[in-house]
Amino acid sequence: MRYVFSLLLAAGLLTAPAAFADEETEDTGPSKMEQGLQLFMDGLRQEMAPTVDSLRDWAERAGPSMRSFMEEMGPALAEMMDEVRDWTRYYPPEMLPNGDILIRRRPDPVPDQPEGEAPADEALPEGGTDI
Repeated sequence: MRYVFSLLLAAGLLTAPAAFADEETEDTGPSKMEQGLQLFMDGLRQEMAPTVDSLRDWAERAGPSMRSFMEEMGPALAEMMDEVRDWTRYYPPEMLPNGDILIRRRPDPVPDQPEGEAPADEALPEGGTDI
């Protein structure tokens, strides 16, 4: 008896969407949500148009020089990527006034020192506060 009731309930739930489908087909236009989304997207497209245009102009100007850079520097960058396993061990690159680019390595952590504790030579003076 319980199985019959479960089957009838499942059949009723499966046929319920078909019973309401006729009511939904009367309205053939887009819903209010679809209209609102369309208006939002149109406004966003209009607001973003100047930025997209300037980005396109920049890409057209920078494209040839970027292509040349990758042709010349690509192999060296690939070698460097193979050598460096952990980029967190390096400071961000800095450019010197003469145009040289330095990528400095951070000091290795002291193995005897627990993480989060300042090394002895960098200890705070008495009464000092670590912020």
